[in-house]
Amino acid sequence: MREEIDTEAGTARVTWHEARDARWVLAGSHGAGGGVEARDLQALAAVLPAHGVTVALVEQPWRVAGKKLAPAPKTLDVGWRGLWPVLTGPGLPVIAGGRSAGARVACRTAQELGAAAVLALSFPLHPPGKPEKSRAGELLGAGVPTLVVQGGNDTFGRPEEFPEGPHALVEVPYGDHGFAVPKRAPLDQEAALKVITDGVVEWIGSLARPS
Repeated sequence: MREEIDTEAGTARVTWHEARDARWVLAGSHGAGGGVEARDLQALAAVLPAHGVTVALVEQPWRVAGKKLAPAPKTLDVGWRGLWPVLTGPGLPVIAGGRSAGARVACRTAQELGAAAVLALSFPLHPPGKPEKSRAGELLGAGVPTLVVQGGNDTFGRPEEFPEGPHALVEVPYGDHGFAVPKRAPLDQEAALKVITDGVVEWIGSLARPS
C-alpha cells in the first residue's frame, strides 16, 4: 500500500510492507543519490514482515518531485518530521531508519520524535577521502538504541573507523556504500544481503518494546 503525505518540504510517499502480527514499524528512508529501490531497503522489506516488523519505505519530497539532488539536511529533517505522525499511526513503536543521508536524518531526529531505536544503513561517517570531516556526533547523539550496518569497503567510513559508543555494528564483508560486493569476493550478493537482514532481525529481537 502506498500513500502520499503533505509536509512543509513537499509531498512525501510511504510504501507499506505490512506484517500480519506486527510488533514494530521500521521506517526506512533512502540516501541522497537514490531511492527506496536500494538493495538493502528492498531486502529488509521482503524479510522483516515475516518477523513481526511492518516496513514503511519512505520517499522524501525531493525524490517524489523527481529532483536528482537532495536538499540541505535541515530540509530533509522537515520532510521526515512531517510524515512521522503517519508512521506512528498503527500504534506500534517505530524504529527510525535509513541509508546514508537517511540514516543521518534518523539519528538527528530520533529523540525529538520519540523513535524507539535507530537503524543506520551505510552511515556516511565522513565524505570519501576526508576523515577529518566526521559526522560521528550525529550517530553518537541519537540517544536511543542504534544499529549501524556498514560495508567493509565503504569509502564513507569503514567499520574500523567508527568510534566506540552505545551503538552496535554489523559489518557486511567487502560491501561498498551500496552494499555491492565484488564478483571476486568469497561471498556473493545474496549472501551479503543475508548478512544485513539476519543482523537486523537479531537486533530487533533484542530490543525491549516501550511500555
